[in-house]
Amino acid sequence: MKISDMYKEKKPVISFEVFPPNSAHSIETIYETVHELAKFKPDFISVTYGAGGSTRGKTVEIASLIKNKYNIESLAHLTCVGASKNEIDKIIEEYKINNIENILALRGDFPKEMSNFDKENGDFLYASDLTKYVKEKTNFSVAGAYYPETHMENNDLMDLFNLKTKVESGTDFLISQIFFDNEILYRFKEKTDKLGINIPFAAGIIPVTNAKQIKRITSLCGCSLPPKFKRILDKYEDKPEALMEAGIAYAIEQIIDLISWGIDGIHLYTMNKIDTTKKIMENIEHIREI
Repeated sequence: MKISDMYKEKKPVISFEVFPPNSAHSIETIYETVHELAKFKPDFISVTYGAGGSTRGKTVEIASLIKNKYNIESLAHLTCVGASKNEIDKIIEEYKINNIENILALRGDFPKEMSNFDKENGDFLYASDLTKYVKEKTNFSVAGAYYPETHMENNDLMDLFNLKTKVESGTDFLISQIFFDNEILYRFKEKTDKLGINIPFAAGIIPVTNAKQIKRITSLCGCSLPPKFKRILDKYEDKPEALMEAGIAYAIEQIIDLISWGIDGIHLYTMNKIDTTKKIMENIEHIREI
């Protein structure tokens, strides 16, 4: 089933994101994670892969497992930085063979070893280029990413322009980068409404369970921390168990508010943590059904 059709049938759509284990870990570690996450009956599960496609084979394997064993739709990531059309065609064919119908089209992060020459010599400069190419060649449902607080490489106006271009290229629905202040997303949505961007928006939520994690996240994506969240961090930063409880509670509060507001979907960045996901899903069990 195409995920774009899910958004026509229900609201909110609840989804998870998982990532393949790196080379130091067995693929079996993610099998157990997927098995447990499937019990919460998400509408779909997305699967990432590393910079430059470093875990692409495992991404295909995991996405296939989700779709063909658990009968849950999978959303397979597809990045295009430095890639040729031929390389993209091969990946798309792998997804087709494994009965995968949905992809998340991303530019991707530049690997540290990639030179400026390499960056400019792929066949795709932006995610919108990849989206247009995939939509012209396939029947895939294509998702895109958006940034409630603006992409780190852009200003506010340019970011909105790029998002509109991405949607006009054929994007079917959008999933956000993480954020911790719902009001920022609501203000962002007001701007996209004025631009006539009317495809489904999902909110990407991550439960912060340790101080090191939040510092890494904010440095990578540039998202801000509202005063309410800062107080939690300051109070419990050196108390791991308390911070975990507080981080999960904060994520639950965010999700409940977003669903009450009328968001089209909640995309939970699980970080492959079963217990954390379980606590969140138990607390929205009936809310997601209203």
